[in-house]
Amino acid sequence: MRREVRSGRDPGMGGTLMELYPCSGSRAPQAGHTVLPSAFIFGAGLLGNLIALLILWLHKLRFRRGAAASLFYVLVTGLTVTDLLGKCLVSPLVLLSYARNRTLTGLTGGRGLCELFAFSMAFFGLASTLLLLAMALERWLSLGRPYLYRRLLGARAGALLVPAVYLASLLFCGLPFLGFGHYEQYCPGTWCFFRTTEKGLPAGVLPGFSVLYGTVMGVLVLAVVLCNASVMRHLLRMYRRQSRRGGVGSAAPAATGVEEIDQFILLALMTVLFAVCSLPLTVRTYIGAFAADFDEDADLLALRFLSLNSVVDPWVFIIFRTSVVRTYIHALYCALQSKKSVQTELLREAGSRT
Repeated sequence: MRREVRSGRDPGMGGTLMELYPCSGSRAPQAGHTVLPSAFIFGAGLLGNLIALLILWLHKLRFRRGAAASLFYVLVTGLTVTDLLGKCLVSPLVLLSYARNRTLTGLTGGRGLCELFAFSMAFFGLASTLLLLAMALERWLSLGRPYLYRRLLGARAGALLVPAVYLASLLFCGLPFLGFGHYEQYCPGTWCFFRTTEKGLPAGVLPGFSVLYGTVMGVLVLAVVLCNASVMRHLLRMYRRQSRRGGVGSAAPAATGVEEIDQFILLALMTVLFAVCSLPLTVRTYIGAFAADFDEDADLLALRFLSLNSVVDPWVFIIFRTSVVRTYIHALYCALQSKKSVQTELLREAGSRT
């Protein structure tokens, strides 16, 4: 398969552009790659987010009829819509590239489509992470600082917060268009992103954007993990308090305990998956900046991990809404309560004997 590559040295480059990014100027995709991973991520993400939106809509009709939506509901809906828009605006370009057997620059004959693709990837990745952080902070405040939460936050805050997240992401990810950072086409030529290496930037482009983006993402991931860990600690305390107040046969504490265990497991699982999917991109930006590693396959893998966030989150949410999972959670709660009752009874018997 013939591949067109820009030749020569770009001004300010430490080597030829072909040596740094072999597919930067190619017009036909590199051989040996398949559309299946991209098609699977697109299909699973599209279906999952559509089902999640349907569940949220039915939930609003059932429980919020005539009432204002909560802040958490607004943020969850905003995250789902953001993930859905990201899938619909980015993934079809990859599928079109494979279908036409042309790279992103080859589809239009210029860099416009490539830069739009790269901007969209960076924008939706950052916006989704910011919304996840907003959800984590909302949960943390509602459980840990309820008075401050009721006084400062409400559904109206969500209506302002989602546009603010979009605006911040727009301004930050648009910096490469102003000369801070550079968007590049990666092999096999079906995707574009900002340079994860600071080596060999074109003349007039300021270094540091890749490290800044990776650092911001890393800090956001750490903040989400810490907030969710604090929320899980509060849920565990609430569960223990309810267990002490109510007996095994008490219906109200049982229902509350099941809900708390449900939230605890869901939050723990989503936190682990979020960290696993998001951190590889931060690692690649630091490796590219300080270790001069130009492994584009590793960069592509990190980007696919980041894309999996918008696929995994809605499906985890959907699975935890099913009656089967809730039945297992209820059984787990009953088993924990039964074990605690047996231990309490044994302690009482031991105390009476002494």
